Amino acid sequence: MNDQSDFAKPRMTSRDPIQTLIDEFRKLPGIGPKSAQRLVFHLLKQPDQVSNSLAGAIQNLKKSLRLCSKCNNITDIDPCRICGDASRDHRFICVVEEPFNVISFEKSGGYRGHYHVLHGVISPINGIGPDELKIKNLLPRLAEGSVEEIIVATNPTTEGEATAIYLARLLKPLEIKVSRIALGVPVGSDIEYADSMTLSRSLSGRSIL
Repeated sequence: MNDQSDFAKPRMTSRDPIQTLIDEFRKLPGIGPKSAQRLVFHLLKQPDQVSNSLAGAIQNLKKSLRLCSKCNNITDIDPCRICGDASRDHRFICVVEEPFNVISFEKSGGYRGHYHVLHGVISPINGIGPDELKIKNLLPRLAEGSVEEIIVATNPTTEGEATAIYLARLLKPLEIKVSRIALGVPVGSDIEYADSMTLSRSLSGRSIL
């Protein structure tokens, strides 16, 4: 005869693995419930090799990547391939908000200088000031004497403009030309979504800050 007390104990049930993965996909930007569900069921139909490769790539992502000690871009080598490319024009440094902005400008094909990634913008409402951005290691790069112009390519938002103005004031005593990309990029939009032609025109039509 079974001990009746066993029936009173709550049984531990594992969470549905399908719903668990759907919930994890939903945490990604731009992925809603339906998109997450489609991704999960697509993976279920694939050979084990596909899901294993995806899992391995995700696990190795942060293990193999770091920030470039010069420009703060995400890289697997230090310095990154752009900073280490002797064919790039050392006279120009394009300051961007995030690493994916570098990818956007590189795809445009209209820029052959170097970059500096801030990893954010000044946003007092969110408690983000200049000290929270990766600005400090920009100054030693300028002290080398080869840089002639800083191109501020933050997004044309309130926070992006505030960051651009701060950088212009910070760099003014160094007597280095500081320019702002032209508003070929629509006000309120993100550089990430701009097409190659728009980015090229923004660079060529930049203004002095």
